[in-house]
This record gives sequence, C-alpha cells and structure tokens, in this order.
Amino acid sequence: MDKTERLRSLPGIDRILATDAAKHLKVGWSGAIYDDEVRALVAELRARIQDGADPGTSTPAELAEQAGARLARRLDRGVRRCINATGVVLHTGLGRAALPAAAIEAIEREIGSGYSVVSINREEGTRIRRESAVARLLCALTGAEAATVVNNNAAATLIGLNTLAGGREAILSRGQLVEIGGSFRMPDVFVAAGVALREVGTTNRTRASDYEAAIGDQTGLLLRVHPSNFKVIGFTEEVDIAGLVELGRKHRIPVMDDLGAGALVALPPEPVISDSLKAGADLLTCSGDKLIGGPQSGIILGRRIWVDRVRRNPLFRTLRVDKLTLAALEATLRLFLRRDGPGADHPTLHMLQLSLDAIAKRARTLRTRLAKDVAAVGVEIVDGYSQVGSGSLPGENLPTKLLSIAHPTLKSSAFAKRLRLSDPPIYTRIVDDKVCLDPRTLRPGDDKDIVRILQELTR
Repeated sequence: MDKTERLRSLPGIDRILATDAAKHLKVGWSGAIYDDEVRALVAELRARIQDGADPGTSTPAELAEQAGARLARRLDRGVRRCINATGVVLHTGLGRAALPAAAIEAIEREIGSGYSVVSINREEGTRIRRESAVARLLCALTGAEAATVVNNNAAATLIGLNTLAGGREAILSRGQLVEIGGSFRMPDVFVAAGVALREVGTTNRTRASDYEAAIGDQTGLLLRVHPSNFKVIGFTEEVDIAGLVELGRKHRIPVMDDLGAGALVALPPEPVISDSLKAGADLLTCSGDKLIGGPQSGIILGRRIWVDRVRRNPLFRTLRVDKLTLAALEATLRLFLRRDGPGADHPTLHMLQLSLDAIAKRARTLRTRLAKDVAAVGVEIVDGYSQVGSGSLPGENLPTKLLSIAHPTLKSSAFAKRLRLSDPPIYTRIVDDKVCLDPRTLRPGDDKDIVRILQELTR
C-alpha cells in the first residue's frame, strides 16, 4: 500500500467520533477535550504516513479507544501518593520529607475544611504578619531575634542577597559556588539578585586573608554557602562562620549563612541552625522541607534589622507562602518543642535514626508475608545502604537491609517499571540486577499495598 492509499484508508474524524466507543469515552470530559484528542491523533497518523511510515490499519472504534487512552495518560494525576521503597529518605522526585501526622491534621482539619485565621490578630481584630506564629516558633527553637519564611530556600537565598547586597558586591569562596538540583547555580542567583559576585580563594582552600583582601567600598555582604550536596576532602581549608563573623564585625559588613538543608537538632556532620546564630550570623537561610521535615519552604532567621528589611523587600510578596504551608510548618515545628524531642511522630528523623535491628525486623516480617501470599516471587534479605537525599548529609550512607525480589518472568527493569505504574506507584532501586525494597522509607500501611500489587503482577 503506497502513501496515498494509506492516507485514504485512515478513518475520518467524524467517523471516529460517531462510534459507540467515542460516545462512551466522551462522557465525563468537559467541552471538546476528547474531540481535540481525536483530531490530534489523526493529525499525528497523517504526519507519520507523510514521512513514509506505515502506522498500520485501525478501525474507527480502535482509534476512538486509542484517543481515550492517550487523553487519560495526558491528564493523569500528577501529584499523588506513592510508596517510597528506594531508601532515599528525602527523595526530591517523591516530595522530599514525609509530613508528620500533626502537619497533615493541621491542613485537613484546621485549614482545608473552611476558613482559617491567617493574618488577623484574634484579640484586637487587626492585620498581622501571616507567618507570625511560625516566626515565634523558629525564634524559640533557634534563639534568633526574628524570623520569616518564603516558598523555598532558593527564594530565601535570592531575597537575602538582594536585600543585604543589592547593587553591590558579595564575597563568596570558590569552594562554595554550588549547584543544586534544577541547575540552580550560585553565580546565576547573584545575577538574578542584582549582586556582583566576588570570588575568593580556591576550590579546596580559602583563608580569612582571602576575604579580607577582597573587601572594598562596594562590599555589601560576606556569604557562606554550606556545600550540602557534596564533600571536598583532602588538602582543604575554609573559614568557619565564626571566623567570617569576626571579619564582618571588623569591617562592619553583614554576614549571611546559607545552610541549605538546615537542622534543628544535631545530625553530624550537618551544621545546626542555632550554632550558626550563636556564632553571630546576621542572616541565615535554610530549607523547611529537608532535615526540618516540614512542607516546602525557605526559612530566614537572624538579627531583627535584617529580617525586617527582607520582609520590606518588594520581592517578599512574590515569594510568600500560603496558609497550607504555614499550617503544616507550624505543626512540624511544634514537635521540636517537646521535652523528649520529636520522636517517632517526625517521619524524617525517625527514618534517619532507625536502628539496623528495627529495619531487619521489618524486612523479615515483609518477607514472611510475601512468601505466604506471593509465592511466585523470590525474596531474599541482603545488606545495603540507605541515603539521606536532597543534598543533605552528602556521603553519609546508612546501613540497611534490602528485600531483593525476583519476578518469575520479568527482567528487573521491566519489573521496576510495572511497579511504578501500579496504584499506588512503588518506587524501588535495582541492585545486582534485582529489584530491591528498602524498609527504612516504607510508611505504615505500605506493606499491605506492596503485597497486593505483587500479587496482581504475578497472576
């Protein structure tokens, strides 16, 4: 069949839309969205034929079904619950921190069900800063004079730079010219913030004298950026935050500390937020959705004079957070006020601090269930490592026990893909050509879904 014949044999759009399959599939879709998908499908088939391809023959009803499947895939839910069996605790692709139950309850019951107090003083009925409660909690937890919050730490860094050094220079060590996910590079942030970057030192060694030699009339800020997603080891030297503060005081230049992940409690070797503030940092930024374990947000702490200037920056309104974020972050922060700490109610810290014995016990329990209910798969418990993830505690591998699972017919890559396409999706990792599940990052109730889905995939 030549090109002309193939084009003539392609069913017309009206014929496809007239089929019972099309009429059935259109139900539930608004407007002409299904019709548009049929037109797009036919146009693609025509283009392929024009290019010399042979897409085969399909009946009008078959094309109607294809259009429906395409539309369903295109408009499938994006953000949805999944099972994180990768062992990466703060998995960026899977939403980073699993929120504490208290944060979920705050969103559902206090915020999502109706109106909520956001920026009104209950006693006087006047307007207040929407993040006032979160700011008070952050100050109580860290000893900061003042605090505020924006939508992520990239935003916090941007507005901090612009506020403290906009139109001037900021000095940064070459060893701290970091790039994080999404090609977020510090030199580009400087440009966006309207700040000239003055690099000092080398990749592996920067001294206080390097900073001091670079200070001039245009210096508006001394900046430290914690390299939270990599390590430089060996012949190294850097100026700690206390040394940078001493230099800043000497020359009357503010010092900003971008901690990246941020930690309210000791998680060596990650720096603790309060330690930086005690050392005298004028402004500090970090993420609220990494080691703090809350929703995506950027936390800004420090001296009141600088935090207030940040809030007055015209950029602040464009970067502010909504009521859902504030409610979830407030509930998460309150866990750290407990006398005995957040404990098991804080998913991120709980996962990071799980003992190897506890993980092995859960691995054995799940293996027993799989052996009983999904006999078709082969399951072994093997040694492995979990990771913190999201640029936190780089190089810190956490010993774990993995469930190594072999499908009776599928290769590991195909098996892993089928698991990702299940409901809910299961994300795993492949080790030694076997699909592996890490119990460290499984949440309560995940085991039941894993057993059910594996049963479905081995029938």
